[in-house]
Amino acid sequence: MEVTFTGLLINGVLAGGKMFAGIVGHSHALVADAVESLSDIFSSIVVWRGLVVAAEPADEDHPYGHGKAEPIAAAMVSTVLLAAAAWIAVTAFAEVREPHLAPAPFTLVVLLAVVVIKEGLYRFVSHESTVANSTALHTDAWHHRSDAITSAAAAVGISVSLIGGKGYEAADDYAAMVAALVIAWNGWRLLRQALGELMDQSPSPKIVEEVRRLALATPGVECIEKCLVRKMGYTYFVDLHAQVDPEMTVRRSHEIAHAIKDQVRAGLPAVHDVLVHIEPCLPPYRPASAAQKAI
Repeated sequence: MEVTFTGLLINGVLAGGKMFAGIVGHSHALVADAVESLSDIFSSIVVWRGLVVAAEPADEDHPYGHGKAEPIAAAMVSTVLLAAAAWIAVTAFAEVREPHLAPAPFTLVVLLAVVVIKEGLYRFVSHESTVANSTALHTDAWHHRSDAITSAAAAVGISVSLIGGKGYEAADDYAAMVAALVIAWNGWRLLRQALGELMDQSPSPKIVEEVRRLALATPGVECIEKCLVRKMGYTYFVDLHAQVDPEMTVRRSHEIAHAIKDQVRAGLPAVHDVLVHIEPCLPPYRPASAAQKAI
């Protein structure tokens, strides 16, 4: 939560500063950049609410918890990124066709300071998103980097405009359009990730293989036939089919199912729950089971 509030505070200060400098300094790219920072504020609020809802425990209406609120927030932030990119591109294209004054030199200083601050904020939030395994925080981190990209592009455009002199006034507008393309690409990439999680897309194969390995290492398990893993907010839910000796008692197979669950959750703390379906290990499957145990 503190990460999101930090982003809110910094974005508020930067948005106001860039908007003022852009208007006074006649830089359309800087004004567009300020609008992008305003979208960052909205995004941070959405991420904050998404994280709050996702952290709520399971209830009668949501027996699997509220983890889906986190990728929903990420999808909303990604959509805002795409909308901001479209607005910047359209605005910059319209300004290119209109004569206007060259940006003031001080706007370049403002932009360089913004690039440093926003890139630092990106690295901070990105680190926290990795620690928390949060799609929404990861998306919010890239929102900060997109702001750094637009600021860097605007700085290049203003530099060209100042160095080139008369006839190069629209350089910052062209730079804004280039930055819009970069932002749009990142917005689409992050949106696909969030939608994949909402559609219960399988996580990294490494996680699935680790679940299989831990389950197969449980005493009494002969083979793991199926292993399905899905992400729910910060945690994972596992459904797997374990084959055991067909002659063992129901009580013993029940104990093995609980042992599998405990083994997987101990080895992978991010796993919230494991649903185990016990099946008899018939003779045709025994060679495959032995081979798997030998790996």
